[in-house]
Amino acid sequence: MKKILITGAGGYIGSIATYMLLARGCKVVGIDNFATGFKNPLQLLQKQFGKDQFRYYELDLKENISILFEKESRIGKPPFDGVIHYAASCLVDESMRIPQKYFKNNVLGTLNLLENMSKCSIRNIVFSSSASVYGQSQYVPIDESHPTIPINPYGESKLMSEKIITWYYRLFGIRYLIFRYFNVCGASDDGLIGDSKRPSTLLVQNAVRGALGIEQFYLNCPKVNTPDNTPLRDYINVVDLNEAHIVGLDYLEKNGKSEILNLGTGTGNSVLEVVRLVENAAAKKISVKETIPRIGDPERLISSIKKAGKILDWKPKKTIKDSVNSLLKWYKKHPNGWKN
Repeated sequence: MKKILITGAGGYIGSIATYMLLARGCKVVGIDNFATGFKNPLQLLQKQFGKDQFRYYELDLKENISILFEKESRIGKPPFDGVIHYAASCLVDESMRIPQKYFKNNVLGTLNLLENMSKCSIRNIVFSSSASVYGQSQYVPIDESHPTIPINPYGESKLMSEKIITWYYRLFGIRYLIFRYFNVCGASDDGLIGDSKRPSTLLVQNAVRGALGIEQFYLNCPKVNTPDNTPLRDYINVVDLNEAHIVGLDYLEKNGKSEILNLGTGTGNSVLEVVRLVENAAAKKISVKETIPRIGDPERLISSIKKAGKILDWKPKKTIKDSVNSLLKWYKKHPNGWKN
């Protein structure tokens, strides 16, 4: 039975990944400092699957995490069969105002994790990166050969982390898959676990909350050169995205080659298109108010996912409508998300 370490396990994507791995029979150990993550989904999963199957620790990756690796060590074997590294600060607008937070949390946290992996002979890591490393798109769809010219500190911190990971592969043999995400949306299919981040920068989540009357929906995107003057994005379902991570771990365990891969759908929707789609699914009109535009946002981000399909035999199965429907289930049960 596999034993997987998940960093950022209390976050939106990490908690759903934990749920999916446990449902597949894996043992999971989670780390989170709970600065933006939540204990509630982890407590729920621990109750459902048991402490032998799932344990979590309140730890900060920038600090002394070697204690965790010592506690979870196994005689004659590495403490974990693989690591999925989700933990990060991830607000683009905030990174423009507080860049030091992003370089400390994202870069130092990754470095400390890799150092402990190296010491404990853990050889496989799947890293949650971002399409923000590409900056303004020079062409669409964006493939992995696209120039990496971040336009915000968040994207830069992810690119720096990528480079550190590749060096640990060259020097210490830690195999990696680096996934550059496009926009993530949706909840677990059963609506059990979803996104609680407030405020959120994730459009689909905010639009669903607006449609359900949970909170006011604000249009905070800049006016750009697209048909309806709102940015075009590639929206990938969170279950599809995590499925790629699980497939990726299997690939690395079979001595697969280290790679950088995009994760998206290969299609795009504008902000206003998403708003209309949510209105149709919820059968409710969204009250839209304009506010100060976010800074650091590129105009178009649409992914090419051919490489991920070729290497991992992975492709997204869910549509943006599926994502909206799972979010409607989630927010109807948890209108205010988790509460720590």
